[in-house]
Amino acid sequence: MTINETANWLQNHDHYLILTHRRPDGDTLGCGAALAGSFWDAGKTAFILKNPETTERYLPFVEKYWAPDGFEPDRIITVDTASAELFPINGERYTGRVSLSIDHHPSNTGYAALDCLAADRASCGEVVYDILLEMYGAVSPEAAAALYVALSTDTGCFSFANTTANTLRVASCLADAGAPIRDLNRDLFRKKARGRILIEGMVISGLEFYLDGAVAVSSITNDMMLKAGATENDMDDIAAIPGGIDGVLVGVTIREMSGPRDCKVSIRTAPSVDANAIAARFDGGGHAMASGFSTDQTIGETKRLLLAALPDFLPPDEAE
Repeated sequence: MTINETANWLQNHDHYLILTHRRPDGDTLGCGAALAGSFWDAGKTAFILKNPETTERYLPFVEKYWAPDGFEPDRIITVDTASAELFPINGERYTGRVSLSIDHHPSNTGYAALDCLAADRASCGEVVYDILLEMYGAVSPEAAAALYVALSTDTGCFSFANTTANTLRVASCLADAGAPIRDLNRDLFRKKARGRILIEGMVISGLEFYLDGAVAVSSITNDMMLKAGATENDMDDIAAIPGGIDGVLVGVTIREMSGPRDCKVSIRTAPSVDANAIAARFDGGGHAMASGFSTDQTIGETKRLLLAALPDFLPPDEAE
């Protein structure tokens, strides 16, 4: 559906439950908060399904909108969620019941009855902003703050290659609408906890380079997290470290989650390499320059499989 069609559909229905994705980031949570708050202001009933993996960084934006026990929605909406496999564990029961997916991932699997997909947008927050503007003509200061979180975190405070002129225009509109950008930028990007600094040091000192430096791999174990005193709240965009090294075309971060055979892989690439295609090889997905997948292999096994596959995706002069 177009933005206009989506806005009309949302105007004509009510009693929404909004689902965010597993291991939620600022984009999915910011979109959920902006939608729920705007619906509340308009007199609609809407809640966000409590996501048990939400970190302390984002709780202030979403916790007031958590659905109460026993809430039964008429319509279910997902935000920034490319597939049903990414539903939080308490949201798996809604598989096959999603009315509307609002997303910007080109890898969206079409699991919802209706889709509002804008794959040219840097963040789902840009899509939600356009929908709310179409519905209400403006966004509240609270919704503006939530959407600024969505835009800024998905673009690395507007430093990533996915940032577009539209992203900056929307960010400017959100500032005009009352988003406290000075405070948000400080809290989200300038302040770092001790655990974050220590885990960054471990990642940097443990970097491994392959294929004449075209590939950089970092590995993060649970033991490293424990030693650093780092929590999930300290791990936002940790995958940017290997991908930000000069000369690296593919930066890979392999992270242990619940145990040695539960790993999350994040891939960041230069424009000449398709991160989404690499992740798709392992049943994952995302964007052209930022993608990922999960696996039940160990870090070592995952690294071996990736290194065997990566020459297929590198430019010919780098793959040898």
